This record gives sequence, C-alpha cells and structure tokens, in this order.
Amino acid sequence: MEMKPNHASPVLTDPAPVTKSRLGIRLWPQNGAALSSSKCITIPRKKPGILDDVRSNGWLDAMKASSPPRKKLVKDFILEVAVDDSDAAYVSWMLKHPSALNSFEQIIEQAKNKKIVVFLDYDGVLSPIVDDPDCALMSDDMRVAVKNVADRFPTAIISGRSRDKVYDLVGLTELYYAGSHGMDIMGPVNNSVSNDHPSCVKSTDQQGKEVNLFQPAREFLPVIDEVFRTLVENTKGITGAKVENHKFCASVHYRNVDEKNWPVIAQCVHDILKEYPRLRLTHGRKVLEVRPVIDWNKGKAVEFLLDSLGLSDSEDVLPIYIGDDKTDEDAFKVLREGNCGFGILVASTPKETSAVYSLKDPSEVMEFLKLLGDWKKTEEAGND
Repeated sequence: MEMKPNHASPVLTDPAPVTKSRLGIRLWPQNGAALSSSKCITIPRKKPGILDDVRSNGWLDAMKASSPPRKKLVKDFILEVAVDDSDAAYVSWMLKHPSALNSFEQIIEQAKNKKIVVFLDYDGVLSPIVDDPDCALMSDDMRVAVKNVADRFPTAIISGRSRDKVYDLVGLTELYYAGSHGMDIMGPVNNSVSNDHPSCVKSTDQQGKEVNLFQPAREFLPVIDEVFRTLVENTKGITGAKVENHKFCASVHYRNVDEKNWPVIAQCVHDILKEYPRLRLTHGRKVLEVRPVIDWNKGKAVEFLLDSLGLSDSEDVLPIYIGDDKTDEDAFKVLREGNCGFGILVASTPKETSAVYSLKDPSEVMEFLKLLGDWKKTEEAGND
C-alpha cells in the first residue's frame, strides 16, 4: 500500500482556515479559564422541571432530530406494508443522492486513470448501529471486504471512537486509523514533508513500521479525562445512560434512555460544560459528544491524510468517503467543494447532506466494497 509522495505537505502551524492545499489548527480563546483543574468537580443535577437551558439552546430539538425513530411494520395477510410518511420523501431524496451500487459504472468511469483513496467511518458503516456500542462488531465478511479494498487502495478508518478502540474492532494492519473524529491520526510517513509541528511526532505501529502520529488536541487529554469521570458520576442515576472515553472526546449515549429522561441527561451535560469554556457539544445518532474547541474535524483529517500520502492537489486522485453521521458531513463537504472526490452517505431515511451518493445500510456498504475490490483486481489482471 506504499505510495510515493508527489508533493509537499504544508507545515501545520498557520491558524488560517483550511483550504485544499493548506492545513491549520486554531485554538479558541480560553476566556481566562484554566485548561483543567486539579480535582474532579461534581455538579448537582437539576430537577426535571428546571430545564430552561437545554430547551432554549435547542439541545432537545437537536437530540430528537439526530435520532429518527425506526420504521414500524404492519403485516396484512401476506403483505408487509411500511407505515412511514417518509417513504415518498426517501424516493425523492434518492433521485438527488442515487445508490452507489446502482451508480457503480458511473463511479468507475470517474475513477479511470485515477488513484482511488478510500475513507470509512466505523459505526453504522462497517458495523450496524446497536443499543450497546461495545456490541457494534464487524462481520467476518465485512472484514474480508475491507481488507480486499485496503490491499488495492490506500484506506483509512476515521471514527469518533478512540483510535486504539477502532483498531481493536477492525483488526486490520493494512489500514490507517484516525480516532476521536480525526483528532488522533496514525498515518504514513512522507519523507518529502517536514512534519515538524509539535502535534505531529514519529511513532511506530503494531508491526514496528514507522508512522506519523498526529494529535492536534493533545493538550486537552487531562481535561477530557476529568470531564469523562464527572459525566460518569453525574449520569449514573439515569437508567440506560452510557458514557465512553474516546481519548480526545467523551460520549454520552442515550439510545437506551427513556425519551422522557432526555431533558435530564441533556441538562446534566449542559451544566458540566458550563464549567469548561474550551469544550463544546456535538450531536450524533442518540449520542452527545463533548469535544475540544479546536479548528479540526473529519474533513481536515481527510486533507491531512491525503497530504501525508503525497496525494493532495493532484488531479489524478479520487477520494471516496463513506459515512453515516453528522460528523461525516465535514468530510463530504471538503470533497464536494474541492471537486476532488465524493461522499457516500449510509442512510435509510432522507437527510440533508453534502454526499453525492447513498447506501442504505452496512450490508450495501459491504457489497459496494466488494465491487470496488473486484473491479480493481480485474483491472490489474488485465494489465498483466
């Protein structure tokens, strides 16, 4: 999977906004607050009736919007009819974001004479969304499909989970891994690039191969750990709540929390965040994520990896990003605005997206990856 770099990556010290050829990291003002305190604080949870904060700031609306209900099926004799007013809307939405499977020939036409680079989210893409995040496991067939793609194209997993956790779940050494929404990247060493930013250091992977370890939010590690412990303590009385430490962000899952208690869990997170002005909240599918306020996201992780591979600003490169969540939209937007590749959204309901194509679920993702790997294998055989 080694590729020779063909252009130099910029030095990551300029706080200017990211462009196709420029990367930057911007820390927001600290407002006089210390990055972390010497002890973990515990903030009493408000009573359910005192929830003006999370209602006025739109948190509850965002939680519901990012957590669409599952389809309900009604059986009538031998017919199974979906009772869902969004069916017609989904068909209309598919006209704007056609199936990547049905459009595969069109995609391959775009890929001719180009170097494909594949980026994949994990949850909801390589594994199904399940009630317990610890049970979101890849199937053996999916692992084979991902490996076949990674054997033929540079391939990276960019997940909200910690990098170590997603590596343990995937278990493939052929990939590059980026955890915490791209804030923890283990990528290739480009000897023609001067990676002298303090957040980028030389390291070794599990096989002892030299890699670049890029962690733009490294200084936030103590405060994220502190907030994680506080979240665990303050949500332990909410049935179904689960808190995870993803190293550079902390996640509060409410998939198994009764919807009547969503305001309580939202207020709990809100009250804790008020003590940490350099942290912010983002919404995922039935999850609240606490992250550092830095100018970094999955889109910039894609740009960083392309730079590290020496494939940025190259007209013969076609990046493909497959994701299912709001955090993947930053990557979709980078590829669309740069006109250098495209996103594929995994969704079974209509969503506002910058992705070009769509797939319904992980089973379709696996089928698409198989097609991609088989196409490349056939092409290579034809060139022998």
